[in-house]
Amino acid sequence: MNEMFLPLLSFGVGIIVGLTGIGGASLITPMLIVVFQVPPAIAVSSDVVAATLMKVVGGIKHWRQQTVDRQIVQWLATGSVPGALLGVGILHQIKHTTNLDLDALLIRCIGVAILLVTLFSLIQLIVLTVVPNFQLPPLPLLDLTTTAGRAGAIMIGAVLGCIVGMTSVSSGSLFAIVLITFFRLDAQRLVGTDLAQAAVLLGFTSLGHLGLGTVNWSLVLPIWLGSVPGVLVGAKLCQIAPQRLLKFTVYILLVIVSWKLAYSV
Repeated sequence: MNEMFLPLLSFGVGIIVGLTGIGGASLITPMLIVVFQVPPAIAVSSDVVAATLMKVVGGIKHWRQQTVDRQIVQWLATGSVPGALLGVGILHQIKHTTNLDLDALLIRCIGVAILLVTLFSLIQLIVLTVVPNFQLPPLPLLDLTTTAGRAGAIMIGAVLGCIVGMTSVSSGSLFAIVLITFFRLDAQRLVGTDLAQAAVLLGFTSLGHLGLGTVNWSLVLPIWLGSVPGVLVGAKLCQIAPQRLLKFTVYILLVIVSWKLAYSV
């Protein structure tokens, strides 16, 4: 497919992100690999750099609106930034010192990461639709005024950061689950804090991927051109769209795509 279609498809992805909150990387990275036949290493690096602009713009806006929990961002980023750089370092080590097929490894890692996140979200959506009052026993809150709470936030950030560094997937969705589960943030502060931590994380991760030399600016710029206005349009449509039906459709699509990537030969 001609790469002139990339801004148009990125615009569509941006609309979906604005409508549903589903992470752009979960859609854009597989799109680059499956539709445009971009090598996975280049797809991951280019998507990380492309996603950074959108997260930074959103993070700055929420920071000014004071809908960011700065303490949570600080301690998650303390773990996620070095974790992400470790993930990038692992890719660099594999690329330069082993005979492993990096593209094949990345395809499977991306597929598994998206599949796990999507299945979790899909099951949660189905359960809440069938049994609206269903609630799982709550996990303990992380108290960031204590040493144990800060250590827990750093460890969680490090693990998720490493996943993001290696695959570009879930800088938003996985951390959103953490913010809901361990910090019980309200809707506005959830979105603002998630965007702010993603901006910090992807900013440093982008530097690592730029060092790998696998960023393709002919992909990054068209993605920016399409996805940024798409997100704005999606946010406007969000008030009238049937959220559960739309999310269910997108989740099913993601399961199919991620399964294909995870079990590709």
